[in-house]
Amino acid sequence: MIHLGIGRDEPALTVDERRWRRETRSAWLRLGVFGILVINLLMGEYGGNLLLHANVVIGYGLATALALTFALVRRGPSWLLGAFTVVDALAVVALFYEHLFAAGDMFSHALTTTNLAVAFVLLGHVALRLRPLLVLLYAGLVVVGWLSLLFGKNALTNWQDAESLAVLEADTALAVAFAFASFVAFLLTQDHDSLLRSALRTERRRLGLSRFFSPDVVTELERGGVALHLERREAVVMFVDLRSFTGFAEAASAQDLAELLVNYRTQVMQAVFDWGGTVDKFIGDGVMAVFGQPQPKPDDAERAIRCAVHLSGLLAEWRLKRLREGRPALEARIGLHVGQVIGGVLESGNHHEFTVLGDAVNVSERLERMAKTLEAALVISAATLDRVPAMATEFPWMWKDGVELEGRTGLLKVAYLPRWTDQTTMSQPRGKVSTDSVR
Repeated sequence: MIHLGIGRDEPALTVDERRWRRETRSAWLRLGVFGILVINLLMGEYGGNLLLHANVVIGYGLATALALTFALVRRGPSWLLGAFTVVDALAVVALFYEHLFAAGDMFSHALTTTNLAVAFVLLGHVALRLRPLLVLLYAGLVVVGWLSLLFGKNALTNWQDAESLAVLEADTALAVAFAFASFVAFLLTQDHDSLLRSALRTERRRLGLSRFFSPDVVTELERGGVALHLERREAVVMFVDLRSFTGFAEAASAQDLAELLVNYRTQVMQAVFDWGGTVDKFIGDGVMAVFGQPQPKPDDAERAIRCAVHLSGLLAEWRLKRLREGRPALEARIGLHVGQVIGGVLESGNHHEFTVLGDAVNVSERLERMAKTLEAALVISAATLDRVPAMATEFPWMWKDGVELEGRTGLLKVAYLPRWTDQTTMSQPRGKVSTDSVR
């Protein structure tokens, strides 16, 4: 199949696949140029133009066949691109060379203008490679070779008559016109190269940001409306973890482990993004998310609570579905706490990481661990619910006072939702949980 353009699957191709797709396109275009060359010579002022330039036709034909062979077998050294560009330039110079130095009345200025069409066609072919340096290489060889042969012919034959000087002036003007067209092609390919590099940098940055932030936040970051430097602010931190994951990981195959983790992380990440949160990091089966970073909003606490409740039901459904399908399934636990954090991009040598640090992170992680003791799906600090008083009665919370967290002084009051039963269904709208759905 001939690929003359960039297909829809281009972004999914490897660097090598892209290279050979372009090499194949170039080889087929070169075959078209060869046909134009032959037709151009056949239709020249002299019927013998094709015979006069037989060595050029044969040489360029062999180069075309070689380029097509390399492209079809997808093999060949990396310097082929420059080598075939040199061949293009030498072919044009050879066309001018042979008629400039033809003996007797075979010389005609008309041959120069006829063959000039081939020079411009090949200029377009080289420019399609979208490599500024190749355009310079081709144009430089053609112009230098052309003018050198033209003035060399003048020096050898000592042109003095008006007709000869007119030929010299006309060919020089054509060479200057060709040089100008080549310069324009160079500027266009250089602009394309700069835009492409900029687009690739932007896309790499966007892909990096999309690992952590929702599409809306990524858009704001690209507009420069949100700063990523380290800053202290209040945020709601959420930890999600799978029960008995360590034992499962020791016994499961690599494929089962990878499939479960990818599926689980996708569910969590999508839920966090849907509620306007940020995924801070993945730690094995653990996911840390934050609401209020990098840009705080008045409803951060409400969205975080609704996300946690929704996610607890979603992951319960996910577990039951996998069990019904006979696939490995684990139960999830969630911890949620609000407090002061330091969040932003932390630079560590060549590795830059978006992260959130502070007591709220530690408390959230310990509340997630407490879910195991409480047989809970979700454990949330009372301080978080205090930010949205109406939500204290919206869901069927169970309460526990005087909770002591490992490594932290002071007692905490928490609310929690018990584990979902195996008969649980999430038919309610997102963020709504009925009392009947909880044990």
